Amino acid sequence: MYTKGLHIMATFKVDNTALLSNYAPFKELVNNLIITHQLSNVGDTYHSFPEFGFTANVCLTESHLSIHTWPEYGLATFDVFLSNFKNDNSQKVTQIFEAVKTFFNAEVEQYNAIER
Repeated sequence: MYTKGLHIMATFKVDNTALLSNYAPFKELVNNLIITHQLSNVGDTYHSFPEFGFTANVCLTESHLSIHTWPEYGLATFDVFLSNFKNDNSQKVTQIFEAVKTFFNAEVEQYNAIER
């Protein structure tokens, strides 16, 4: 039976505010995850805010991932969704989520997983 895919959305509590302030290390992580999981980036936007944090959206042929950070509060919101159009990508979604959580050494404050 076809399922559309897994969508994970989470809020992270992060003690290392430097990781929440500069998108360059996160962008490197995302680029490596795209290669590791054989995904296709069709466009991305990374934006640093003048005083605090950054936001990023990565559009994939398989769908997307996004993040928004608030270093002044030690928080980040993250989501990742991959379609199951050609194969079941649920494990990749979970692995990407875990890699991002590990990267930030984050505590998960809120977690939602939706089987589309």
